[in-house]
Amino acid sequence: MVQYDVVVLGEINADLILSGDVEPEWQQHEKIVDDMALVLGGSAAIFACGVARLGLKVAYVGVCGDDTIGRFCLNELNAAGIDTSHVVIDPAIKSGLTLVLQKSDDRGMLTYEGGIPLLRADMVPAELIANSRHMHIGSYYLQHALRPGLPDLFAQIQAHGGTTSVDTNWDPSGEWAGLHDLFLHTNLFLPNDAEACAISRCDSVAQALATLAAQVQTVAIKCGADGAYAQRGAEVAHADSLPTVFVDAVGAGDSFNAGMVYGLLAGWSLAKSTRLGVVCGSLSTRASGGTAAQPTSAEAMVFLGNVA
Repeated sequence: MVQYDVVVLGEINADLILSGDVEPEWQQHEKIVDDMALVLGGSAAIFACGVARLGLKVAYVGVCGDDTIGRFCLNELNAAGIDTSHVVIDPAIKSGLTLVLQKSDDRGMLTYEGGIPLLRADMVPAELIANSRHMHIGSYYLQHALRPGLPDLFAQIQAHGGTTSVDTNWDPSGEWAGLHDLFLHTNLFLPNDAEACAISRCDSVAQALATLAAQVQTVAIKCGADGAYAQRGAEVAHADSLPTVFVDAVGAGDSFNAGMVYGLLAGWSLAKSTRLGVVCGSLSTRASGGTAAQPTSAEAMVFLGNVA
């Protein structure tokens, strides 16, 4: 079987992005936005495109409907060079869709889950696990059917010498629970600042970083314009964000994840991996949607500087 650098478990959905400094209003009030884009969405899918863009060989496992949105997403993944042969296409369901309301300084999201919560651990082929160097999951709190079997999947790939990473994204339930068993088999945890504080029950990024680093091998917390902070054992790193011609931040955190995982698989230092993550996240904000401006490895390396 083909050897993969990364196998990604995650959602298959599109993002419909409406951009403009307007607020929606009920009672049939119509507002005009400045722009729109239909793009590949989902934390895991954007991450998969990011690591593929950096030159890694990627396989994707998820569930979608046999519909226009599902076919659009699979075409986008295939165009990025990602193997989607393990995706489950279920004609009885609808594919997921997120409406992104994008303002200059913030965004709100409304999601129809579709097939997002239907992926199960038994849908991930054993031979795919045995032939992959790394396993990543995004949108953990939306993966309801996958969550019970995920610690075992992570343990399996680690037993084959592989590594693992998790980006929970936001928890719509507000409970922020259920990660203890998964953390036992997680090599890299990738929350943003709000998620890290919610999961750790801490009031600051510094406290959250220390708390989570006691539970997971490596933690990298994304802090938007403030870059990112990471910790592995007693080692701590920080990288500043890059100035860019900003369009939107959709998927910037997932592109950061791609850089961090690339560094992990390359055996880089924590500081160098964090720097690459921030470079990838910053450069991704130059275009609308999560994947259009993701850098190649050659483009990203220009911005690494002298970080060892």
